[in-house]
Amino acid sequence: MLSRAARPALRAGAAAAIPARVANNGAAAAGYATLREIEGRLKSIKNIEKITNTMKVVASTKLNRAQRAMNDSRSYGKTSNEVFESAETKPLEGEGKKTLYIVCSSDKGLCGGVHSGLSRFMRRHLGPDKQPADLVLIGEKSRAQLSRTNAKDIVLTFAGIGKDIPTFADAQAISDQVSQLQTEYSDIKIVHNKFINATSYEPVVVEAFSEEAIAASPNFSAFEVDEELLSNLREYALANSLFWALAEGHACEISARQQAMDNASKNAGEMINKYQILFNRTRQAVITGELVEIITGATASEDM
Repeated sequence: MLSRAARPALRAGAAAAIPARVANNGAAAAGYATLREIEGRLKSIKNIEKITNTMKVVASTKLNRAQRAMNDSRSYGKTSNEVFESAETKPLEGEGKKTLYIVCSSDKGLCGGVHSGLSRFMRRHLGPDKQPADLVLIGEKSRAQLSRTNAKDIVLTFAGIGKDIPTFADAQAISDQVSQLQTEYSDIKIVHNKFINATSYEPVVVEAFSEEAIAASPNFSAFEVDEELLSNLREYALANSLFWALAEGHACEISARQQAMDNASKNAGEMINKYQILFNRTRQAVITGELVEIITGATASEDM
């Protein structure tokens, strides 16, 4: 039994000990919350790493097919270009006529700057000091990017191209739609990414000549083509060049996606290592704090 004089002192000591316990419990709760947050972030990064690794493997398997299709399409495009080079065909400078640019991209992302680089190239090419021109955009990526700055110049858009390896039928369908445009253009230029190697590419411009330019070629008479067939030749040459541009752009996209997913997987691995170290240190700090509380409580119990 405690004396009446000791009871007020005991009550004061107990009241002073309550805030200290509350503070320690709050710190422990904060440590546990932080530990759970780090664990959740670590788990999400590991899931992202699995996705990027899978996408890298898929892109690697698709790259060989895309490169074979690109090499096959070059035979179409280069043959047409050799004909016009032999005929010394040059674009005509028509007064009051615009130039039509066909930009070849796709609908898919997660492939680095392959689409944004093409859009930046077109913005520089269509600067304020350039001649007026119209745009035909193949792919949702180029449409979304160029519609912010050149929406008034867009006359035709295509979607759904590039889901798989482009075919000559796709290029022919686009060529038919372009040929049905009402505006008469001085020349048509196809803009696409040129495949240099597995790690690099660059935007290039390919000429697609009009009927008047083909007919005015100095050496075109050597091919003995009837004038009635010039429209067919022009559409066929445009389809050949489009097929080449789409296939080469597709190979650049797959190669860029492989590189982007490889870099993303490496970055995710580095983040996993950092968060794993942080998780281990935080867990050790929580365990140390709990041990300190147990030892402090045991000591306090012995002193009472």
